Amino acid sequence: MSVLIPFAGLAPAPWKNGGGSTIEIAIGPPDAGFDDFDWRVSLATIAEDGAFSQFEGVDRTLALVDGPGMLLHIDGEPTMLTDADPVVAFDGSSEVSAKLNRGPTTDFNVMSRSERCYHQFGRRRLSGDSTFVARAEITVLFLAEGDSLQLASDDERIGLVRYDAVMLDPGTVWTLEAGQATIYIVDVHYYSDDDDEAMYD
Repeated sequence: MSVLIPFAGLAPAPWKNGGGSTIEIAIGPPDAGFDDFDWRVSLATIAEDGAFSQFEGVDRTLALVDGPGMLLHIDGEPTMLTDADPVVAFDGSSEVSAKLNRGPTTDFNVMSRSERCYHQFGRRRLSGDSTFVARAEITVLFLAEGDSLQLASDDERIGLVRYDAVMLDPGTVWTLEAGQATIYIVDVHYYSDDDDEAMYD
């Protein structure tokens, strides 16, 4: 069965380095913390210029959700995160600092520990009805823009408002019903024993 994650029921917590706040949406394993998660999906609020926390052995994707964006320096290289270019991927061990563009920003953050799993990030604009099928072992769908979204399958119907998320079972066909909306999709794939063997062939 799918799992709805209402934003209204989530609480902020300090960043690992204390420089901002984060709202955890989903994590694996469910009882993991900053140092032992396999994967993590969250919202981060950045209210002032400063450095990001570092996560050795972790791959990260950051996507702008709200606000004017920011200038990131990733290991000294400048990268703009704006409405025109709202997604950036980088190594969690990189030295990253942020300089805000005219005010606070809210960002969607995906992390996966590279020795155990990897993630794929997708961004999709919706207008009217469309079809969606979760293809990964773990799929998190997040309503980034839009007042509401309805998901309907043969067995379930789920309603989301902005910033809600839902974890979807693989293989189920969903109809997505929205006026105008943007969703972010996170697929998490665990490495199998066959993958490990292939690395050493």
